[in-house]
Amino acid sequence: MSRYTRQSLLPEVGDLGQDRIGRAHVLVVGAGGLGVPVLQYLAGAGVGQITLVDGDRVEVSNLHRQPIYRMDQTGQPKVQAAADAIAALNPLVRLHLRDEWLDPANAPALVAAADVVLDCADTFAASLTLSDTCAALGRPLITASALALAGYVAGCCGGAPSLRAIFPDLPARAATCATAGVMGPVVGAVGALQAQMALSVVLGLTPSPLGQLIRLDAGNWRMAGFRFDGAPEPDRPLPFIARSQTEAQDLLIDLRTEAAPFSPSARHIPPEEITRLTPPPDARVVLACRTGLRAHNAGQVLQGHWPGRIALLALND
Repeated sequence: MSRYTRQSLLPEVGDLGQDRIGRAHVLVVGAGGLGVPVLQYLAGAGVGQITLVDGDRVEVSNLHRQPIYRMDQTGQPKVQAAADAIAALNPLVRLHLRDEWLDPANAPALVAAADVVLDCADTFAASLTLSDTCAALGRPLITASALALAGYVAGCCGGAPSLRAIFPDLPARAATCATAGVMGPVVGAVGALQAQMALSVVLGLTPSPLGQLIRLDAGNWRMAGFRFDGAPEPDRPLPFIARSQTEAQDLLIDLRTEAAPFSPSARHIPPEEITRLTPPPDARVVLACRTGLRAHNAGQVLQGHWPGRIALLALND
């Protein structure tokens, strides 16, 4: 009996669908709380190739929501620890490991090689970079986020609106799992929905998950969703760049108040003072912060009184 018999029995799958799954190449960015269930279910389903990108290491504080990792793997690269677990689960899956952070420099080649992209990184910079890249290359993106007792998953790009169309404005501040906490089963449930959306895209099921958002509220035992097929794209989206993509003539602005400027040529300006900046008309302003959130919001403010080029830089190292 084939290991995929119970799956291929479904009329939505069948032998033809199972063959499509086996030929699919999926890019998974992030091997944390979302990436763990994604990897398990995609490998279990028989996805032919998975490229996994993550520059993090296994930590004890991860284990409650990333249960494929073990105590004796603490300190190991997550991509390698995840690969060990997935190889034991399904040795037929070909894994391509990238022990690095995704950024605008490496994203185009990674996205171009994949059929479907899954954003499990749960960071503003990575999510928007993936959305911009997938929109430009026509690749479907399944993006998700989870925090505390809630989370969402959405199918973007690939003919549907981008993540920027769903969330044209970002919050002024954002909590993280480290500051607000998160329940492991909540992240697991959201990651499982991501995997289901990805498989649905591979199989070409209807209605398509592209253009669909689903929200899980485990605190109140509710799930809800909506279609966003007609959501308009922002007129002047602010692109992220990698540090290697800065240019000598750029006006570098470091918005962090908690650290020295990231470059000798960078000026240190707090976000609340960005309205005082009057760049030369032919300059490109590069706004930098740790996660990209302050840079994005400051960039929108700067756009309100200066029409020039603006790029964002997340200093996630």
